[in-house]
Amino acid sequence: MLTIKLQRIGKKHQPGFRLVVAEKRSKLGGPPVEDLGSYNPFTKQGGFKKDRIEHWIKSGAKPTISSHNLLVRTGVLKAKKVTIKLKKPKQGDVAPVVPAAPAISPKAESSGI
Repeated sequence: MLTIKLQRIGKKHQPGFRLVVAEKRSKLGGPPVEDLGSYNPFTKQGGFKKDRIEHWIKSGAKPTISSHNLLVRTGVLKAKKVTIKLKKPKQGDVAPVVPAAPAISPKAESSGI
């Protein structure tokens, strides 16, 4: 299944993103099917090929949540933003604390005490 997703490019601490069409389960650095534009997170500006994005969506490619929200914000898609649901641990789901075993010094073992 094809999906429209963001592919990270750039150096450490200087990210840039390409909007690409690729297989949903492909590796991040794998070759995409088509490059649809780019996005700079520092300036919040992106240049996208609107006609090609519409073509791929009509062909059945689904955008990821992040790319969907980015396309809605830039005006390429006419839809509502999708909320990203994060899994937060519940108040009672804390792992029980197990007390550590008492440490035995090596001197006590060798003296036979």
